[in-house]
Amino acid sequence: MPINENTQSYIVTAENVGERLDKYISIMNEDITRSMVPNLIDNEFVTVNGIIKAKRYAVRLNDEITVTKPELAFVNIEAQDIPIEVLYEDDYLLVVNKPKGMVVHPAAGHPDGTLVNALLYHCGDSLSGINGEIRPGIVHRIDKDTSGLLVIAKNDIAHNHLSKQLSEHSMKRVYQAIAYGRPKENSGVVDAPIGRSTFDRKKMAITDKYSKNAVTNYEVIEQFIGFVHLQLKLETGRTHQIRVHMASLGFPLAGDTIYGPKKAITQLKGQCLHAGLLGFIHPKTNEYMEFTTPIPEVFEIVLNKLKRNENL
Repeated sequence: MPINENTQSYIVTAENVGERLDKYISIMNEDITRSMVPNLIDNEFVTVNGIIKAKRYAVRLNDEITVTKPELAFVNIEAQDIPIEVLYEDDYLLVVNKPKGMVVHPAAGHPDGTLVNALLYHCGDSLSGINGEIRPGIVHRIDKDTSGLLVIAKNDIAHNHLSKQLSEHSMKRVYQAIAYGRPKENSGVVDAPIGRSTFDRKKMAITDKYSKNAVTNYEVIEQFIGFVHLQLKLETGRTHQIRVHMASLGFPLAGDTIYGPKKAITQLKGQCLHAGLLGFIHPKTNEYMEFTTPIPEVFEIVLNKLKRNENL
């Protein structure tokens, strides 16, 4: 197992005897999330009394557990001088307003030009490494064609704190969207589990199979002919959650050719969705912080056309 300054050792005491190895590590080290532990164990960054053990190993009294966090390397990602709108920044985190059309982190088909490329230029190596080398600092994501607010973690302590708020549904996230249709009710809640579609692996779907609970609150801001302006508050944060939930009600988002009409709305170039409000507890000060950002110009243009009863 590689040894570096990030190596820590623990002696198992009576209160933890019998715990699975992966759970024990996540309990003892607040800088390592439960989801990160299996990768450390599988890649032999964890030993028990100098021996590699499986994740399911039940720790015993006086076992010496040694954990090494690998050095974070960004060798495959280029820091790029891409302008980003930073609303707030300190030693622990920053809040950015991602523009529509920008991918959050590198992936197949998007090797560069992403928010992560911009963050590496802006922050250097001052980003958390919990989500791995292609997603440094990324606590949560929004789709390429969704605009709006994201909080970025500068260290693992901040990342763990913010991730916990996400998992406990205490982070406040409010969106605005334009959707097709006319809801009968001015507000409502969609409580339906979301998982990968069994018919199209690129899509998400409401399903009971290999899914996670998902809850979206919606409220009508203004109604137009054939369209509605919505405010949406997330209680959970599943992939494509708002898009899937609204489509399930018969109100797919305007411009969303994946879950809605295949005919694109030219000026939108993707779904009309904006993450306009973000609130969370600061990981160091424990103070509640809230940020807002207005809808982007393209969203405003579409709204104005609808108010004038013009076709999109």
